[in-house]
Amino acid sequence: MPLAVLLAGLTGSGKTTVAQALARHGYVRLSVDEEVHRLHGRYGVDYAEHTYFERQRPAVETIQERFIKEIAAGHDVVLDHGLWRREERDAWREAARGAGGLPLVVYLPADREELLRRLAERNQREDANALTVTPEALDDFFARFEPPDDDEETIAYTGDLNELLQTLSSARQS
Repeated sequence: MPLAVLLAGLTGSGKTTVAQALARHGYVRLSVDEEVHRLHGRYGVDYAEHTYFERQRPAVETIQERFIKEIAAGHDVVLDHGLWRREERDAWREAARGAGGLPLVVYLPADREELLRRLAERNQREDANALTVTPEALDDFFARFEPPDDDEETIAYTGDLNELLQTLSSARQS
């Protein structure tokens, strides 16, 4: 059964880094931010921050179609997308199950100060994953983010990729 790794975390929490690492281990990496960038350019530079979510909707639909096709084809997939709300995580879990996959939510917790440090570095870049995020925007993100509840099955990412790979391998075996 193919694994569907669903990354949940705020902007700057390390989702892209983890997704890229999993891609090097054979996972198909799907990125909503990269699809938005391909279609519209840089967040906060080529279009206003407040228009991101309307631009994101069709990109999410495109990525979800590919997500389902890859899982149905038997490929392990990692979704590089924030999944800020439980409702979103549940919908992606169902999509993975419907395609014959085993969904696993990996939560990447990070505090505000660490995110601000990472974003200050990232804001200097111009690639698809270099969203220009202000401290005010980050505060808004925190206000809208729903961390996984205790009753929600998740894997907390500790920063140790080898540990995550072992956990994913164990999940596949059970």
